[in-house]
Amino acid sequence: MVNITRAADLALVGANGGGWVSPVGTPALTSPLDQPVAPWEPLGAISDDGLTYGFDEDSQTFTPWGLTSPFRTQITQSIRTFNLTVWETSRVAVQSLQYRLDAAELEPDGEGLTKYAETASPVPDRRAFWFLVIDGDAYKGFYVPQGEINDRSDVTFKQDEMSGYEWTITTYPDEAGNTVYHVDKIPATPEYTGS
Repeated sequence: MVNITRAADLALVGANGGGWVSPVGTPALTSPLDQPVAPWEPLGAISDDGLTYGFDEDSQTFTPWGLTSPFRTQITQSIRTFNLTVWETSRVAVQSLQYRLDAAELEPDGEGLTKYAETASPVPDRRAFWFLVIDGDAYKGFYVPQGEINDRSDVTFKQDEMSGYEWTITTYPDEAGNTVYHVDKIPATPEYTGS
């Protein structure tokens, strides 16, 4: 009989979590248990769709003459993305990301009014991101040293639906050539042997 090790504590359900944004160059948190502090700004409430960590890869296979199976595969594109919908659309950090504006441009005037314009010629707007997924005693942290929102969904305003900004954030390599850093806390689990 084959023994199979199983532990429910090693399976992850994205029960809770959060997201933060900061200027490029902000160091990663050293632990997923640490509370992010300034210059990290919280993204606030995230929709119940949670966080999606995406993989987009293309490859080229090489098959020698006379064979039907490739003998080598070369990765030609490898992109990592994060997708989420933020609900606190009045938060300055969120508006700054949505409209590619500096936070200072979103400060209310003396009458409490915020005035800004959307440009027809947006410029790159890379930021650092920190995402956290929590399931009981398991914490999964993702540090993105350089990320940028490259896809924004339509925004709906209606009585029976929460308005939100749905973003796809594309990651870019840092000076070390890395796009995403992982910092996890996995609970200690005793060995379980089942059949």
